[in-house]
Amino acid sequence: MLAVACVVGTAGSASAADCKVGVAMYTLSAPYFAAQQAAALDQAQKAGCEVSTSDGQNDMNKQIADVEDMVAKGVKLLILNPRDPEGLVAAANAASAAGVKVVVMDSSINTSANVVTQVRSSNDQNGYLVGQWLAKRMQGTPMKIALLSGSQGNEVGRDRRLGVFKGVVEGQLTNEGKSTFEVVGQGWGSWEQEGGLKAMEDLLTAHPDVNVVIGENDSMALGAMKALEGVGSTDVLVLAAADGQKEALAAIKEGKYGATGLNDPDLVARTAVDIGLKAMNGTLEADFPKLKLTDPAVITKENVDKYYRADAVF
Repeated sequence: MLAVACVVGTAGSASAADCKVGVAMYTLSAPYFAAQQAAALDQAQKAGCEVSTSDGQNDMNKQIADVEDMVAKGVKLLILNPRDPEGLVAAANAASAAGVKVVVMDSSINTSANVVTQVRSSNDQNGYLVGQWLAKRMQGTPMKIALLSGSQGNEVGRDRRLGVFKGVVEGQLTNEGKSTFEVVGQGWGSWEQEGGLKAMEDLLTAHPDVNVVIGENDSMALGAMKALEGVGSTDVLVLAAADGQKEALAAIKEGKYGATGLNDPDLVARTAVDIGLKAMNGTLEADFPKLKLTDPAVITKENVDKYYRADAVF
């Protein structure tokens, strides 16, 4: 666990003694999560807070223990990216019962959980926009899709892939008056580039005629590109339902990668911290919604320059 303290002498900031924040990540195995943690840490530090962070290492029991440890150490705000939507409910409720303000970011938690709000990008709408783009790009060409999913039971991945498929159906109906596509196989890549590489290698062995690869995040799709390069396949369209990872955006600029949805880890994390600090200070609106979504967008070669930053963490 990393613990740091910083007091910033700006208007509205608090001393570290009365502002303790915990950032409990379920994993740091992908660049997205590392960038998200870094942004949350920075935003809380700028408010003059003492910040503790933890890496659950993709282990639900470890993340529960991390949360319990933070509560025992007196955090007043918990920013939680939960490993499991059901499994972290009890830990979130126990933290809230101890007087901690809990804000969930990125991954979802069951709505029965007693939290201030959940902050994430619109996985469904990002996916929908990507799906519409895909339908237009592949108009007139039968699609044989390899799907790279993150982890079984993960609601974020489910919302992303279903969003893409809804967008494809609507796009095809609009463009062609009918809808048809085939998902030839689903691989599980654990949200990581190496996982995407391995899953794509297996899918290519079983389905060498794939012509579209959809990743539920950019990291897995980038891994799939390596697998395709390994077999000399250059005519497969690779895209992702979401993220906006800078390596993917660079590939979009070069025309090697189709599109991705906007899921800015920096924006999600800073928004979650800002909301949490307001809740902790008693200045958050009483009717603040239980779900806060950032604006969706599909990033393509036509608009990638608006989003690409070479110095971005992610």
